[in-house]
Amino acid sequence: MIIREAMENELPYLREQRVQAYVEHAVKIPEGHWQALKQAILSEGDRLPGVERIVVEIDGKIAGSVVLFPAKIDAYEGNVEILDYPEIRMLAVSPEMRGKGVASALVSECIQRAKAQGYQAIGLHTGEFMVTAMKLYETMGFERMPQYDFEPANDGIIVKAYRLSLTKD
Repeated sequence: MIIREAMENELPYLREQRVQAYVEHAVKIPEGHWQALKQAILSEGDRLPGVERIVVEIDGKIAGSVVLFPAKIDAYEGNVEILDYPEIRMLAVSPEMRGKGVASALVSECIQRAKAQGYQAIGLHTGEFMVTAMKLYETMGFERMPQYDFEPANDGIIVKAYRLSLTKD
C-alpha cells in the first residue's frame, strides 16, 4: 500500500471513483439528495488553495482517495461555519478494494498531516446514511459535534459532524 499525493491528471479519475464509491447510497436517499451529493463529490472543490489530495495505491492502481481541506476555509459552501481545524472530505474507496484498510489508512494520513501542521483537532462530516463510515470514524476516536450538523437538501437527511482531538488529555 502506497500513500501519496494525487497528481493533477488523476483528478478526473478520482472524481469518477468517488461517484462509484458513493453510488450504493443513491437507493437509500431521495433523488434530489443524491444529485446534490454527486455534484459535491464531482466539484472542483478539490482544487481550492491549500487542499491536499491524497491517494492510496495498491498494485499500481488507485484504491481510494481523500481530500484534506485546510482550516478556516468554506469547505461546505456556507452550510457550516468556518472551522479552525482541517476537514476530511470526499473519502472514497473503490468497491473492489474495500476491506483492505484503505479508508483507515487515508484517515490516518489526514490525522498525521493535521498533527504535523500543529492543529489541535481534525474534523469531518458524513451523511447519516453512511453507517459504515460512521463506524470507522467512531472506532478511530472521532466524537460527534452535532452543533455543526447541517441539512443540505432540506429533505430531513442530516450530514453529521465529527471531530477528533489531536492533543493529549
